[in-house]
Amino acid sequence: MQNFDDIRPFNDDEVPAAVRRVVSDLYFPYLVSLIAPEKSVNEVKQNIQRIKTVQQFQEEITCSVIQKVINTSITSFTCQGGEDLVKDKPYLFISNHRDIVLDAALLNYYFFQCGVQPTEITFGSNLMKNALSADLGKLNRMFRINRSGAIRDLYKNYVEVSSYIRYVISEKKRSVWIAQRNGRTKDGDDKTEAAVLKMFAMSSDEAFLENLSSLNITPVAVSYEYEPCVFMKAAELFISSFTRYVKDKDEDYQSILNGIVSPKGHVNFAVTKPITIEELQQCDELEKGDKFTQLANIIDKRIYDAYILEKNNYIAYDIVTRKHKFADRYNENDKKEFLDYVAAGIDQLNMPKNKSDLEAIVFKIYANPVKNKLQL
Repeated sequence: MQNFDDIRPFNDDEVPAAVRRVVSDLYFPYLVSLIAPEKSVNEVKQNIQRIKTVQQFQEEITCSVIQKVINTSITSFTCQGGEDLVKDKPYLFISNHRDIVLDAALLNYYFFQCGVQPTEITFGSNLMKNALSADLGKLNRMFRINRSGAIRDLYKNYVEVSSYIRYVISEKKRSVWIAQRNGRTKDGDDKTEAAVLKMFAMSSDEAFLENLSSLNITPVAVSYEYEPCVFMKAAELFISSFTRYVKDKDEDYQSILNGIVSPKGHVNFAVTKPITIEELQQCDELEKGDKFTQLANIIDKRIYDAYILEKNNYIAYDIVTRKHKFADRYNENDKKEFLDYVAAGIDQLNMPKNKSDLEAIVFKIYANPVKNKLQL
């Protein structure tokens, strides 16, 4: 049995030392100024130093932070499906991915509210290079996944992650959250990567049906009225259209902070029905190379069906298609507000020569969820 020490979250006996490192970190006062500006650094430090277990850290610290995020940057937070989960049953939640941290954090906050155990969470190794972020991640049941390196190393890493996911579900009896693809959806077009599903299967020699049915795969749809980091995503997509995009050193952390503090409007989480044996059997009847592609399609349809469309999506779709298909879903004032919001965000990018190109990308980001809904 592997011990998974190089990727796993903290065990409870490791929490006190991790907490001491967190409150002693050079950037801890800055972190306090962001998440609890009304409190002194010493007050927050004393609260955190009382923490003895991972569960306690999540309940007393993380849930408090997420509640503040909801109060300050989300106009309404709605969720469905958690009440249908069997409380002591582990699930492999596979979700569309729009925000680096909030997708999983808000879902776990919802689970706490409805008495469902929080999940363990996959977290890219690029976000754990910093000691403070690594400690905070592991205190929130995040486990590391390496997505770079030589092909042989990547294969080894994916086998280890696959084995750990199966271990968490089958032995620890705890659920796992993972994104449907490698990294966030940048263009609003949520697509499950078959490679992610193939990774799930790497840790078992059983046939397709038995292998995947034991994981209890359950799609989750997250919808944001205002796409997190949408203008940063648009800039990246624009630059990537003509050259290789290279991230700034601290870009991922800037995205995390931007996602936390920026207005998000209405946010909805929908936990859909688990993938059924019958659906897996339909996939299993196909040729080997098509089984995972078909499973990805089934997951995508679940997510598209549960995705909540907002006025911004309908406006953007009509702009992109140059039609008025959804003109009954918004009025001229709604459209003006959306156009002003897009123009202001593009202006902040300081790329005036490319303003129209960037606006077109933002419109497509908001329009793509409508396109996917229509495909149903």
